[in-house]
Amino acid sequence: MITVLIADDQAMVREGFGALLNAQADIAVVGDAADGEVAVRQCRDLRPDVVLMDIRMPVMDGLEATRRLSGNGPKVLILTTFDLDDYVYEALRAGASGFLLKDAPAADLINAVRVVASGEALLAPSVTRRLIAEFAARPAAGKPRPTALNALTPRETDVLRLIARGRSNTEIADELVVAEQTVKTHVGRVLAKLNLRDRAQAVVFAYETGLVIPG
Repeated sequence: MITVLIADDQAMVREGFGALLNAQADIAVVGDAADGEVAVRQCRDLRPDVVLMDIRMPVMDGLEATRRLSGNGPKVLILTTFDLDDYVYEALRAGASGFLLKDAPAADLINAVRVVASGEALLAPSVTRRLIAEFAARPAAGKPRPTALNALTPRETDVLRLIARGRSNTEIADELVVAEQTVKTHVGRVLAKLNLRDRAQAVVFAYETGLVIPG
C-alpha cells in the first residue's frame, strides 16, 4: 500500500485529490496539510511514502518544506502550473522526486504517485523532459564537481546519460541491449556512487556537470 500526504492550501484541492487517490486499491491518503510547516510535522508523525506538495503555501512554502524533508523522508511530488517553472527546478534541486501539472488528467496523478513511490522512473512525459533539461542547464551555485563522474564505469555513465534523457529502465535496456534487471543494477550503483537520492537528482546532476547538454 502506498501512503500519501497531500499538502496544499486549497481545501478543495486536498479533498479532490484525496478522494481520487483513496479510490485506488493500492493507495491510501493518511493526512493532509494546508501549509508546509504542518506538512513537515505530519510527515515526521505519519511517515507517508509520497507527499503531493504545492509550492505556494502560507507559513512555509513547498520549497522549504521539500528541503526539510530531503534525505530519508518521503518522496516529494511537486504540484505546479506552467507559471511556476522556476520553482520546479529549485524543487528538484531541493530533493523533489518529480513534478506534476495541477491540471493533469486524473490518471496521470494516480500514475505519478505510483511511479514516484516505486523510484523506478522519473515522470517522463515529453513536457517533463523539456522542463528538466531547460532548468537543470541553468547555472547555479554549488555545482557538483565533474570529477565525481570518474567514479562511474563507462556503462554506468551511459546509463546516467539515458536517465537524464528521461528514458525508463525498459527503454535503457532496449537501447543498450541488456536485461532490464542489469539496468536496475546499474541505476542503483550510479545513485550510490554519486550519493544521489533518486533518478530526479540524477537528472539534475547530469545536466549540472555538463554530462548531458539540453537540445
